[in-house]
Amino acid sequence: MARNPIRLLALAAASLAVAFTASAQSLIRDAEIEETLREWTDPILTVAGLSPKDVGLYVINDPTLNAYVANGQNIHINTGLIIAADNPEQIKGVLAHETCHIACGHTVSRARAANVAARPALVSIGLGILAIAAGEGGAGAALIGSSQQFAALNFFVHTRAEEAMADTAAVTYLTEVGESPEGLVEFFEKFRAQQVISQSRRYPYFQSHPLAADRIRNVRQLADESPTKDVPATERETKQYDMMRAKLIGFLDTPGKVRREYPDTDTSEPARYARAIAALQASDIQRALDQVDSLLQDEPDNPYFWELKGQILFEGGHIAESVAPHEKSLELKPGQPLLLINYARSLAARDEPGDTKKAESALRDALIAEPDNAFAWQQLAIALDKQGRRAEAELATAESAYAVGDLQTANMFAHRALQQLDRNTVDYRRADDIELITDPSNPDNREFYDRMSRSQRGQRLSLTVSDGTH
Repeated sequence: MARNPIRLLALAAASLAVAFTASAQSLIRDAEIEETLREWTDPILTVAGLSPKDVGLYVINDPTLNAYVANGQNIHINTGLIIAADNPEQIKGVLAHETCHIACGHTVSRARAANVAARPALVSIGLGILAIAAGEGGAGAALIGSSQQFAALNFFVHTRAEEAMADTAAVTYLTEVGESPEGLVEFFEKFRAQQVISQSRRYPYFQSHPLAADRIRNVRQLADESPTKDVPATERETKQYDMMRAKLIGFLDTPGKVRREYPDTDTSEPARYARAIAALQASDIQRALDQVDSLLQDEPDNPYFWELKGQILFEGGHIAESVAPHEKSLELKPGQPLLLINYARSLAARDEPGDTKKAESALRDALIAEPDNAFAWQQLAIALDKQGRRAEAELATAESAYAVGDLQTANMFAHRALQQLDRNTVDYRRADDIELITDPSNPDNREFYDRMSRSQRGQRLSLTVSDGTH
C-alpha cells in the first residue's frame, strides 16, 4: 500500500479512523447487545431513508469513547461509549448523528475533503525536505512535523458544516420516531469539559466532534423545539441499557471495578448479571452459577440467561451439562445464529452419538444467516473432521481463513480440498473459487503477499484500513 500523507492525520485529527481489525481493535459479537442496538437503530435508519439490512452495526472492544462510520454503510460504536453513557437516550442520540453521516453522503464528501486537506501537508513536507537538503535540519523537521496540523485544520474546515448537519438531522430523526432528542444534548453536555482538554488527551469522539459552545447551544435549541423532547425512555429500553452495560462491565472490566459498581448488597438483575459474568471470568464457576440461577428464577424465559449458563458450564469443564442450557436458549430465540454456534460447539465437544451431525446442522443454519462468520466455519471444520469428512473440513477451514482475510491459509486449504473433492459438486466449485481469488500470482493479491513476506511469512496480518466519518 502506497503511503498516503493524509493517513498521517489519524492521530492528529482523529477524523480518519485507521482500524486494524485483529490488533488495535477487536470486534465484540454478542446476540443480546446486537439485538438491543439494532432495535434502537433500525427505526432511525428507516426514517433517514436507509434500509436497515444494508447498514452494518458493529461493537468495538475499545475503552475509549468513540463512534464512527467507516467502510461504507457501517456504524461502529466503542464499548467505552456504551459504558460511559448514562441512559439509552444518549446512545440513541449518537447513533442518530452517525446515521446522518451515511444518509447525508458524508462518507463520500469526507474522502474528497481528505484529499484536499492533504495538499497543505504535502507542501509542508516538500518544503521541509528542501530545507533539510539545504542544511537547515531543524527548520525542515519543524515543517514536516507541522504538516499534520496544517492538514487537520484544513480538513475540519470541510467537516464543520457536516457535523452541524448531522446534529440537526439527529434531532429530526429522533423526533420522527417519537424519541426524545434530549439524550444528544445530555451527551454533549456531560463531556463538555473535553473542550478545554488538549487535543492529544481528548477522547477520539471529541477530537472530531469539537464541543464548541455554539454547537451545544444550537443542539439545545433544536431539542427544546422538538414535540418529543419530554418523552422518557420506556421501562424496557432502560432495562436493556442497564443489562447491556452490566454485561460489558462484567466481561471487560476488572473484578475490582465490578465489585465497586455492583456490590453484593445490590440485588438488581444488572448487578447479578455483572457478578455472574465477572465470576466466570475469574473461573469461580460455582459463584457464577449461583448468580445466573438466581436470574433464571426471576426470569426463566430469558434466552440470554440460559446462554450465559451454558457458557459458564462449558468453560467450567461441564461440557455435557452445557448442552441443555444452550438448547433452551434456542427454544426461546429460534434461529439466532450466535446461539446456534454456541449450541453446536457444546454438542461437538460432548461428542455423544449423533452430536456432531446435530452440530453440523446448527452451524449450517447459522452460516445461512452469517456466511462470513469465521468462528462458525472453524467449528464446522471440527464437526466435519470428527465425521471423517476431511475434504469438506479443509474447505471449511479455507472459508474461515478467507473470512478473516488470511489469504495465504485460505489458498493452502482450498488447494488441499480440491485434491479430494469430487469435481461435479458445489463444494468443489467453491474451493476452486477460493483458490483462484487467493492465488498469490493474482495482481490484486500481490500487495498482501508482499506484506506477508516483509512480516515473516506465515504470521497473519490484519490489513483492513478505513477512512472513518465520525
